Amino acid sequence: MKIAIGSDHAGYRLKKYVLEYLNEHKIEYKDYGTYDEASCDYPDYALTVAEAVAAKEYDFGILICGTGIGIGIAANKVPGVRAALCHDTFSAHACRQHNNANILTMGERIVGPGLAVDIVDAFLNAKFEGDRHTRRLNKITEIEKKYNK
Repeated sequence: MKIAIGSDHAGYRLKKYVLEYLNEHKIEYKDYGTYDEASCDYPDYALTVAEAVAAKEYDFGILICGTGIGIGIAANKVPGVRAALCHDTFSAHACRQHNNANILTMGERIVGPGLAVDIVDAFLNAKFEGDRHTRRLNKITEIEKKYNK
């Protein structure tokens, strides 16, 4: 499993905890930045991670900003990306099972380090169920195609 990860300045500290988790579990990753707490713009990091995941260079992405909202909105502009904002383990598990989410977004101002690594664990270990969910995802893909001509 290969992970693309990124954050803005407001998610930098939480990203460090997630990187520790990835290292402890020997999960391969690339950190696309930011690398400090200097003010920066979340769309820049969302774009690089989302493009890498959409190109299938990585199996999944993890994006962190202050709330997880803005960085997820930006990532979801890239066709083929299904970024899901999760602040609990149930949502993290369900977004993989039902929505085949390929990017997890979280907010440092919302979740603490312990919960964040539990969310990452739930996201990475859940499996897409397919079946009726595939039909629904195909409809989402058709919406993308309609507006990305």
